[in-house]
Amino acid sequence: MDNVRLTYQTAVACLIQFVTMSFLTLANEGNSVVTTCHNHGDCFSNLLSSLIFFMLTAVWFGVVWMLGYTAQEQRSRRLAQLLIVAELAIAVVAVFNAKHHTDILSLFTSLLDALLALWVISLAFRIVRAGGGRVVSRQRSRNRTRPSGRSN
Repeated sequence: MDNVRLTYQTAVACLIQFVTMSFLTLANEGNSVVTTCHNHGDCFSNLLSSLIFFMLTAVWFGVVWMLGYTAQEQRSRRLAQLLIVAELAIAVVAVFNAKHHTDILSLFTSLLDALLALWVISLAFRIVRAGGGRVVSRQRSRNRTRPSGRSN
């Protein structure tokens, strides 16, 4: 079986980010609702705001996923640059949230979010560097010599 290398596959990386962050946001918001209901008794307003926040988060990461998919499929330098900007925004928010976390779950979510954003940025940077051409993991020497003992 071939080794799958994610050298430029921003679509796969953004899909992983979308699924992971949607699941963890749902867990964080569920935790918030349960905590609020036990401590303050204001369940409905927290449930409503948590649902809205979850939907906005899922839509945002869905848009980033589609951007990552399109940048990969079109090998577009501009879309890859836009993806890098979006992921930088995600990383900045994640670091801010990590500094102001409320519990271990929100800290873990923020740190994982920042790591995933950095991963996607590194993949998108390869597309930018390739300039719309084929993305390769390393450059090969142009002057290749034939192994000894073989002839044309």
